[in-house]
Amino acid sequence: MIEIEQQVSALRGLAPNGEFERALFTPDQLRERVINDFVQDYTPEDAQKDTLVLAAFGLVEPDFDFYTFYIDLLSEQVAGFYDNETKDMVVVQKEAFRGPERLTYAHEYTHALQDQTYDIKHGLGYEEQACEQDTERCAAIQALLEGDATLTELEWFTRHSTRQDQQDIFEFYNTFESPVYDSAPAFMREDFLFPYTKGYEFVSFLYKKGGFPAVDAAYLNPPVSTEQILHPDRYPDELPIPVTLPDLLPVLGNGWNLLDQNVMGEWYTYLILAYGLTPNARLSELTAGRAVTGWGGDAYAVYLSPTGDATALVLSTVWDSLTEASEFAEAFTEYATARFGPSTAELTWQSAGIVTLFTLNGDQTIWVSAPDLATAQAILADVQP
Repeated sequence: MIEIEQQVSALRGLAPNGEFERALFTPDQLRERVINDFVQDYTPEDAQKDTLVLAAFGLVEPDFDFYTFYIDLLSEQVAGFYDNETKDMVVVQKEAFRGPERLTYAHEYTHALQDQTYDIKHGLGYEEQACEQDTERCAAIQALLEGDATLTELEWFTRHSTRQDQQDIFEFYNTFESPVYDSAPAFMREDFLFPYTKGYEFVSFLYKKGGFPAVDAAYLNPPVSTEQILHPDRYPDELPIPVTLPDLLPVLGNGWNLLDQNVMGEWYTYLILAYGLTPNARLSELTAGRAVTGWGGDAYAVYLSPTGDATALVLSTVWDSLTEASEFAEAFTEYATARFGPSTAELTWQSAGIVTLFTLNGDQTIWVSAPDLATAQAILADVQP
């Protein structure tokens, strides 16, 4: 481990300046750690709220057990982690500390160097409360952190892995099975990989322009949106446009509760179109990608009905131009028709207790869903400029 630390430090150009604990966990110990961390930071009630929000946008079933599934997913997929709260490094070890464990350690030690140099929690503002308030910003920061660690890991593999390491890693991936990941909702599989795949592409873009000094500069001016991650040429100049929504509780009436409000971002807007729960409503990756390119900013809110068996949502999005807004409107119409059936009126769909309204007004689009037409129209009238 010390040898790998020295190699990674030299490759990455960051000198260690702090202490951390090292630990080798068995898979069972990892699962216990994941459960303990989950219980501390994420309750079943939190998971139920998230499930209802995701279901409102057509990504999961309303009764999906998000809490248990995510514990199972992390227990299966995580090969190691650096905890910037406790300052400990964990690598999952089975029979030995061989190629896969060594590669994982190179990745995770990069996180330790990031933390010691830039202070992930306080310096980057990547901590639970701040991330709950601005999920879009934290998704971008996570992509920077993981993209950097993935690039460094691959550099370590290219320069320092032994022939035995390479054989071990090949054998590991050749026999690796992931039944939990394979059974995950389509959007979750994509979202789980986003910080590694799209983050790697973002960091590689910076690296090709100026090496690791250009990557280091991004920590001093971190990306703030998934749009910047997906389109590195838009970083750092193109910032999200602030969008606000009115409080809809007076419109909805007594008994309704606000479940969640935040920014959807370009990435999740793409996931809704391309990786929704209903297979025949999924647009192609190319169509969905073109539709969300030109995202300028958004705000969404999801409310729970008094009986707890229905939701109402609104997503207001500003686009970079009238053309970009029109392209999204065209794609959304295709998506909504495939998901809900033919429209009952212009940009209006009614299906299975859900009424969906959509408007295009200049460079702004508004998506409203509610249990009935009167509620949907009342929401739209309050949000429509």
